[in-house]
Amino acid sequence: MERVTTVIIGAGQNGLAMSRELTGREIDHVVLERGRIGNSWREERWEGLRLLSPNWLNDLPGHPYAGTDPEGFMSVSEFAETLDRFAVAESVPVRTGTAVNRVHAEAGRYVVETSTGAIACDSVVIATGACARSRLPSSAADLPSFVHQTTPLAYKTPRDLPEGGVLVVGASASGVQIARQLRLAGRDVTVAVGAHTRLPRSYRGGDIMFWMERLGLLDLEYTEVDDLDRVRRTPSMQLMGDPEGRSIDLNALQDIGVRIVGRLAGAANGRAQFSGALANACATADLKLARLLDAVDAWISEHGFDELVAPPDRPAPTRLPATPRLALDFAADGISSVVWATGYTPDHGFLDLPVFDAKGRIRHDGGVVAPGIYVMGLPFLRRRNSVHIDGAGADARDLANHLQTSLADRLAA
Repeated sequence: MERVTTVIIGAGQNGLAMSRELTGREIDHVVLERGRIGNSWREERWEGLRLLSPNWLNDLPGHPYAGTDPEGFMSVSEFAETLDRFAVAESVPVRTGTAVNRVHAEAGRYVVETSTGAIACDSVVIATGACARSRLPSSAADLPSFVHQTTPLAYKTPRDLPEGGVLVVGASASGVQIARQLRLAGRDVTVAVGAHTRLPRSYRGGDIMFWMERLGLLDLEYTEVDDLDRVRRTPSMQLMGDPEGRSIDLNALQDIGVRIVGRLAGAANGRAQFSGALANACATADLKLARLLDAVDAWISEHGFDELVAPPDRPAPTRLPATPRLALDFAADGISSVVWATGYTPDHGFLDLPVFDAKGRIRHDGGVVAPGIYVMGLPFLRRRNSVHIDGAGADARDLANHLQTSLADRLAA
């Protein structure tokens, strides 16, 4: 059986960043990837998608953005090529086309069973990300058989959906972007809106991510948060990487003819039922948005920049239909497709280890799962920006330090 010190599972930004850290510490390792480098970016994103964060915020460790458009938004294919170049420049020992089937403990070490053979190791870093699977509600099983169902991981283009109207369930980043693309392609689109995080693309002349960085929000550490579980479940931001810097929120969707309804409460007898709390969901999102922009205004004033930046340009409150619909009949209303933009979940099913909580989620303390087991790329893993591209470097550094110390302690014991 092959033996290495550390096995890294996943060759996205997190796995590659960890490889760089381990190489710098002279810890022998291998990176396993089921497909190509950056496989999920290549295979599980829709046509035309761009990164949500501006290019200047997409640095990989030791490789800052070097292009000519720092305020732009690269496509996912361009980012995948960036990962390829990083892997070559850092001589990452990656094995593509290698699926991991099982990880288990055996005789004081770990064994990683793959599609090409087994590897024994002292430590494992799970870097498969937070969005390996789409999270589907139980009501997905209650839809009529003629309704085509898909998810953001499977959806590629409006052409893939049958003719007819589309119900998009979910109003976070994926839901609003797909709804916009479908509507611009001429589809009749309804969005079922639950909890969401509303943000403008820019505010007072700067990208909203610029202001969040200045406020220190992106570097906020997990130990500084009171209700960490709640924060980790915060919906993704309503943003899109638009070359023209346009915002995407429920008002923008309604401007192009998208209908909004409340959260999907269930489905039965060919009908979908929606919550009557649409106004509350929108009011909550608007309130949180106002608090963030208040903090930006305060920061600008504290630093004496009021005369140097644009004046406040607050987005208008979310508009609501006069009488939001509480139900749709799939046949009568011509709804032929549903896009379940209801969130994502990691896929850690290959872990044959006692590391899960009662809800099936991997237990960890800032990415440290168990002796020799680490995880990366989960929401607020160590910092708010742990799921962002530029967050991979800091998380990899911290966890590599822990891994190195742990290995040294075991050798000394």
